Amino acid sequence: MKKILFAAVTLLFITSLANAQSVFKGTVYENGTTTRLPDVFIKNVNNRQVSITDKNGNFSIRAAAGQTLIFNSPGYNSDTLYLVDLAPKKIMMSTSMISLRAVNITATRTTFNPREEYPEVYEKSKVYVFSPSTWFSGEGKKARRLKRYFQREAEERSIDAAFSPAYVTSLIPLRGNDLENFMTMFRPSYAFLRSNNAESMVAYVNDSYKKFMALPPDKRAPQALKQ
Repeated sequence: MKKILFAAVTLLFITSLANAQSVFKGTVYENGTTTRLPDVFIKNVNNRQVSITDKNGNFSIRAAAGQTLIFNSPGYNSDTLYLVDLAPKKIMMSTSMISLRAVNITATRTTFNPREEYPEVYEKSKVYVFSPSTWFSGEGKKARRLKRYFQREAEERSIDAAFSPAYVTSLIPLRGNDLENFMTMFRPSYAFLRSNNAESMVAYVNDSYKKFMALPPDKRAPQALKQ
């Protein structure tokens, strides 16, 4: 009986260890180039694990065959990968263009509360004075990169809410491509939003509209949106 129990415990330990070591690794590139992309956010939709690429575009995330990963990065189309196996892979992300025509102007992005959704990231990101391992551990460094990513995402959503198509079109007569280009070229920064009130925001949109209309027609588009 003791031998059977010992064997069962051993098998359970080995299985747990194997699962803990099921890590998928890869590198993210800009499609059609050799450019590696840092700070790409990766989420495993099956086990809720998250990761982010380092400065060389490399990443690792706990995963298993049969699970699905989603890759997100500002300026690139979101990419989905179904894992057939855990062999290291190259992920190619295509650049995207803002398309307001496909967006419902009354819609807003969902509320984002990363502290509530990913509490483990914030716990791992902590640095303790008398615990050097928290300064240099790979998990800690990755958690701190994720924390910075979440902060940027929260700021971008704040800008989206304040500088929405619905709000802009309530102040100026632009529509279609002109609206798309205007909102890309004159998108305010988060710092600007924090330091201005509703009245100054109205003034900013109107002043920006005058600047936009003063440009030659062929200059009323950011370089990224030119075909």
